[in-house]
Amino acid sequence: MKLTRRGTVTEAIYGAGFNSNARFYAASSDLLGMTPTEFRAGGGGNVIRFAVGECSLGSILVAATDKGVCAIEFGDDPDALVRSLQDRFPNAHLVGADQRFEELVSKVVGFVEAPAQGLDLPLDIRGTAFQQRVWHAIRDIPPGATASYAEIARRIGRPKAVRAVAQACGSNAIAVAIPCHRVVRRDGSPSGYRWGVARKQALLKREATA
Repeated sequence: MKLTRRGTVTEAIYGAGFNSNARFYAASSDLLGMTPTEFRAGGGGNVIRFAVGECSLGSILVAATDKGVCAIEFGDDPDALVRSLQDRFPNAHLVGADQRFEELVSKVVGFVEAPAQGLDLPLDIRGTAFQQRVWHAIRDIPPGATASYAEIARRIGRPKAVRAVAQACGSNAIAVAIPCHRVVRRDGSPSGYRWGVARKQALLKREATA
């Protein structure tokens, strides 16, 4: 089924074959990427499977095309996470995930809770050439380590583009798999984070003690 702006997220969940909200909510390779045309078309022509789980940092949504994971998002409201996915890919065919997909969600949640186990997922994401360079550099930061925005700028050969690096981090919609939480200010302070500074600090603390 296609999730549209008409009707509620709950109705969409039931329509996707889930018999209760409780069941639904309980429940490293190169960037592959949908084409720019597909992305500009709101994901048109793509089937995106998704599920929302719970972890110690709140609700977590995982979504993927047949190429790889296209979103990992934290939030406080499961419905809001699904609406955000709908807004990002309004023309995609969004499908509530099956048990096999929920195993992927469990893998992501497992990494959030115990980062020492690692996380290696195929990714489906498309950004500008600059964003992709930043995201590749971020993925090279090992767990337990951090890098400053200025360091990332130097690593990609754009030492003056510190602000643009920060903007690329803020544009990343794949939490933990593209670990922008490991990018900090020059003085080591956590700075901002798309999903809240408290979550960023929690992730860094867990990785430092893993």
